[in-house]
Amino acid sequence: MVLTIYAPLFASSKRAVVTLVEKGVEFETVNVDLMKGEQRQPEYMAIQPFGKIPVLVDGDYKIFESRAIMRYIAEKYRSQGPDLLGKTIEERGQVEQWLDVEATSYHPPLLALTLNIVFAPLMGFPADEKVIKESEEKLGEVLDVYEAQLSKNEYLAGDFVSLADLAHLPFTEYLVGAIGKAYMIKDRKHVSAWWDKISNRAAWKEVSEKYALPV
Repeated sequence: MVLTIYAPLFASSKRAVVTLVEKGVEFETVNVDLMKGEQRQPEYMAIQPFGKIPVLVDGDYKIFESRAIMRYIAEKYRSQGPDLLGKTIEERGQVEQWLDVEATSYHPPLLALTLNIVFAPLMGFPADEKVIKESEEKLGEVLDVYEAQLSKNEYLAGDFVSLADLAHLPFTEYLVGAIGKAYMIKDRKHVSAWWDKISNRAAWKEVSEKYALPV
């Protein structure tokens, strides 16, 4: 049974897509046009009752929330591709910890920057300069913690690439690209080296090229 991932062009969905590619899992995609409100149509709401993206369908099994999908893929296909969960319970704990850090500390200010700098102009909304300033400050504080962590380890959870690293890829690509704040990564030696490693992985290059959102 081939897995199906919905809305592969959007950043949150790419967390799931890059995990599938890293693990060498066969999958198909279904585009969802958010601008047309397709995520609120009854057919889509039947598999994602909150009307959000992404969703993964695996036969009769359905799962949503991008990081939950990442965990599902990494666990189900643990025997193939790189082990993205860690080899010991201690390593797994670190992976889970830094996945939570990404979701609760790193992503919120970066999402605010993305919405105000990248998408507000496209949708005809004014950017909130106060939110931009505050979000950059918050993200900078988080990145200072990352700098300290990555001075001790090659990757966030240790000296192995994991879901915790992959989860950062889609929105950090906005940060160094369309948002225009690459200095936030490049000015931190260890964060910059980490970003160079994870963003140059073959799986991410494939996802970035194949599922590029035209913004």
